[in-house]
Parts: sequence; structure tokens; C-alpha cells
Amino acid sequence: MLRKTVLGFEFLTYSAQGDQIGYEVSEDCLYLNVIRPSGYENQDLPVAVWIHGGGFYQGGTPDRRYNLSFIVENSVQIGKPIIGVSIAYRLNAWGFLNSNEVKGSGQTNIGLRDQRLALHWIQENIKAFGGAPEKVAIWGESAGAASVGFQLTAYNGRDDKLFRAGIMESGNPVAYGALNGTDFYQPLFDRVVSAAGCSDASDKLDCLRHVPFATLNRVLNNTNISTSWNPAVDGDFIQRYTSIQLAEGDFVKVPIISGANSDEGTAFSPQGINTTADFQYWLQTTTSRQYALPQPLVQSLLTAYPDISDQGIPSSASLGGDVRLGPPFGAQYRRSAAYFGDEVFIANRRLTCQTWASASVPAYCYRFNAIPTGITWPTQVTHFQEVAFVFNNLAGLGYAVNPFENKSSAYTDLSKFMSNSWASFVYDLEPNSWQGRDASIGQWPVYDTAKPQDFVFDANVTSYAEPDTYRQAGIELITRNNIAYHR
Repeated sequence: MLRKTVLGFEFLTYSAQGDQIGYEVSEDCLYLNVIRPSGYENQDLPVAVWIHGGGFYQGGTPDRRYNLSFIVENSVQIGKPIIGVSIAYRLNAWGFLNSNEVKGSGQTNIGLRDQRLALHWIQENIKAFGGAPEKVAIWGESAGAASVGFQLTAYNGRDDKLFRAGIMESGNPVAYGALNGTDFYQPLFDRVVSAAGCSDASDKLDCLRHVPFATLNRVLNNTNISTSWNPAVDGDFIQRYTSIQLAEGDFVKVPIISGANSDEGTAFSPQGINTTADFQYWLQTTTSRQYALPQPLVQSLLTAYPDISDQGIPSSASLGGDVRLGPPFGAQYRRSAAYFGDEVFIANRRLTCQTWASASVPAYCYRFNAIPTGITWPTQVTHFQEVAFVFNNLAGLGYAVNPFENKSSAYTDLSKFMSNSWASFVYDLEPNSWQGRDASIGQWPVYDTAKPQDFVFDANVTSYAEPDTYRQAGIELITRNNIAYHR
């Protein structure tokens, strides 16, 4: 039996995605949910703190896909009971407004500071729920995983003893997008100021604070503005590019789980990639970056990600031959998808695992490789698909199509296996030793730079450890040039 405390509202989002229809929304969103197993009131249980994703512009804790009840229940069944907490934070411009005015006021990266405040609240109050403040693991997916990474590197890697472990699903301490500077955001801020009627104010930031909520919300609910705000280097919370911090050892050295999905790039590659010229165009675009990639790097990337079918994603191994997609994807779409998946998540997942191993800190790294119901070719094992498995959401709560519908028992078994492994890690930082673990499944190895391996979570075959060396030339090229990506 579970006991649950549910507080607060869904924060304002500017997207139709996710399980958000029907929830009350409000700027007043800084609440959290606490879920604990019944009968453990006077215990010191480890705590899993979930930070939702959504690109820093959408998502929220009421989303039923993030129901922590199942993983908490599983933790009891495997003899490693934990408490689950999900936290909210401000999104888009409400949480990441940036400009010279904002930076001068010290109000940058407010969304990340919201998360930090929640972690302090947990330190001060979780004992009242039967939790152990010294046994907190922070956990997220996508922007939530990036948030975990930003907490690991916050204030130049200062350890405030807010957590003892981190779990990052498709996100890393090195940002998946560019950490653009204030100069990038200033024109956006000026547009907001103008649209809100504050252009002539002597203190534009103060003027915005006095604009009626409904008016400012309409201004921000503009597709050219609403999704443009992201974490940025501010010399304070994010003091510099986090790739530099990792290289210099300036991060909180706690055990981690870090992974990504096989076909992440199908969610991020542009379509209509028919020729090398098409691919090159997208390598050079500045849509999300403050500056274009240097031409020598672009040319090297074209070589590292060649137009060879066997190296594209989704994998063509089971298809045979030279697989080319038609409209709207394009003949070289799979080439582009391999690159964009690596650029956004996979390359820096590998760098993170290497960095932790080099610092003699345990890192358990993975590749998720199961295709849920409702996913079609060529999307395959794309972004977010592991979430239902980790949360053991077998009923498909919050999904338009239940990810487990009409799937074999191998899929439900994989979900239970992953959920139990995550709960076990939260409990004692060890994902392998839990009651009922199938002895026929190999151990999930700690990452080792001498023999780098990730663990493949698969439903069609028994999960296994593999060499973490695929697309090595391209991935090393990306990570060596993180500065060119402004991260």
C-alpha cells in the first residue's frame, strides 16, 4: 500500500505534447509530490527525486506517465524500499528569461534554482516522511536529465551535500543544446519587453514584473518566443561551459546511471535529407546555436558520418542491403539521424561515463533498445521510449497508446527488470543486487575506460553488456569539439 501527498498545479507550458490536458495550470507551481510505501513511517528510506523533462518549455509533475507509485511498490517487493519525490520548476521564459538586465539582477537560470530550492526542502523535511536526507538520488529524463547534469556541475561543481547519486536518461552534464550567451537572448528579451509595453520603462525588468499575468502569458505564448529560452552560462549557477568543467574535474563526484536510446536521432534529425549537400546545410545552420560550426569541423563530420547504410540509424542490420527512405525523410535521413542522435545525447553520454570512470567514480551506462507499441518505422527506439519501462507503467497511464499493448511478456519482464534496477541503485547505489533478479542475465558492469561497456536493455533478446565503441570516430570528433557546440 502506498501513501501519497499531491500538491500544486501544472506549470504553464507552450506545447500540446504530453499528458497535460485537463490539469489546472498556474505560475504558482513550485510544489512537489511525495510517494512512500505504507508502514515505513519511522524509517530512513533512500529517496528518488524525479525531475521531469520537456525541453525546458513543457512538462509537469501531474503527468500520469511519471506516476512514481509503481517503482516505489517494486522497491518494496525487491527488499529495497524507497520514497519517490517529483518536483516542479518554472519553464520557458518564466524560468529561463535572460538578458543583460536579468543577468545584472542575478535572476538567471531561475528554473534550475527552483530545482535547487526543492532539493534543499527535501534535505530539511523528508525525514518527516520516513526518508533519509543523506540518501537522495536525483533522476531525470531529457531536460530532466540535463537538469541532473546541471545540478552536478552547479556553482563550478560545488558539493552542497544535496544528493549522493544521479540518474540521467538521455541527458548529461554537457548540455544537449548550446549554452548560448546573453547576447543571443538580448534580442528575444527586447521583443518581449516591446510586446509587453515596457520599452520606454527605465527599469524594464521591473516593468515586466508589474505586467498582468494574463497579458504577459499572451506575449510569451508566441511560437517564436515561447520555446527559445534555455539554461545559459551566467558566471554563477552555470559558471562556464560544462564540458570544460568535466575536463577539469569540477563536478560533484557521486555514482551515476547514464544512458540513451538506440535511435535518439530520429527525434532530432531534420527531414528531407536526400543529398550530402542537404546534410551539410543542417550541420551549418545556426537555428539553435549562437554561431555556426567551423567549416573544418563540418567537413570532418561529413567524413565521420559517411553515407553508408550500415552506419545509419535506425539500424539496417535486420533489413539487409542499402536502405534508403523516401519522402518525407529522404535518402540520407538515416545518415543524418545517426549524427544528430550522437550530437544531442549519445556522444556526451559516452564522455560522461568516461569522465566518471577516469575519476574513479562508479558509472553504470546503458543503451535502451526496445520498441514500444505505437512506434513505427523509421522512428524505432527513439527519444523518451524508455520512460514507460523504468516507471513500470504497464497500464500505459498518460499515453495515447499503451506502450505494452499486444506485446509479449518479454516487454513486461524488461520493464520490471529496469524499474527494479533503478530502485536498487537508489537504495544502495548498486543496480545488480536485488531480490528476484534473474540469474541468467549478466551483471551491469561499472564503466571502465580500459574496457568500456554499456548495458543493452532489450526485450527481443536477454539484456547484455556490449563494448561502448560504436560510431567511435564520429562521437570522439563531437566530444573533442564541444566548445564549438557552445557547451
